[in-house]
Amino acid sequence: MKFKTITFYKFFDVSSPEELLKYLKEICESLELKGRILIGKEGINAGVSGEKEKIKIFIEKIKEKDYFKDLTFRETDSEKNSYHKLVVRIRQEIITLGKSIDMKNKADYISPAELKQLFDKNEDFVILDTRNEYEARIGRFKNSLFLKIENFRDFPNELRNIQSMKNKKIITCCTGGIRCEKATALMKQEGFENVLQLRGGIIEYVNNFPGQEFEGDCFVFDDRLTISTGSEKKLEKCEICGIPCNDYIDCHNMNCDRLFISCKNCQEKMNRTCCDECKNSERQRPENLIYK
Repeated sequence: MKFKTITFYKFFDVSSPEELLKYLKEICESLELKGRILIGKEGINAGVSGEKEKIKIFIEKIKEKDYFKDLTFRETDSEKNSYHKLVVRIRQEIITLGKSIDMKNKADYISPAELKQLFDKNEDFVILDTRNEYEARIGRFKNSLFLKIENFRDFPNELRNIQSMKNKKIITCCTGGIRCEKATALMKQEGFENVLQLRGGIIEYVNNFPGQEFEGDCFVFDDRLTISTGSEKKLEKCEICGIPCNDYIDCHNMNCDRLFISCKNCQEKMNRTCCDECKNSERQRPENLIYK
């Protein structure tokens, strides 16, 4: 695999988001990296892809900054860039919860190896998936609990539905860790005391234990949309033909752009669109924006 995708985040006080934006954008452009980097007063949330050697240089470069020395990265390999452009933006929140919380209240971490031990010992705990419902549909930990949320800002309201679990041992998970971290700070603020967060998220777990405990595929917020976890399980069905399938795509009729599940055969047959009307639309996604 020639290309690598990394995701990383950190909650810390950013004195000048504008300066950090300029610094990171210049590095990415000099290395021809693509990705999506969100910067705010509360920290950074980023995904970057490029040739493996250039990603290595990027990591070395940004770790020259004292506040990035302790950064950890979730890494996956790919055949090509998993982003088609570079976007670096300043946001009010680097992951939008829409509720004021103190990040000093965040829960302690549990490592993938420690979580694996809990699974192996059949210990009594709850895995709480803090991702959106559509993500959990195609892949999730066995017997995990996921809330019916369309985006992370729905989490505070849905948390009210599990108040009865305040005394249970809860381990939160998400794709790379950032939603877990913010979710646990809120949960502890709301009286959930026995809470832990999975270090490195689902990606770090399946990198260490592929095909174990996590079933299905993992949704990612780049052009790939899904990545393999080593599991052979298909938890959903193609919306067109009905065969077991975990593959998400965006409808390539740009007037529709609906996220839906479609098998490879139907993607080819339908020109990567969700219906006959979209297939016959003149406004189709350009070929260079298609990740195959």
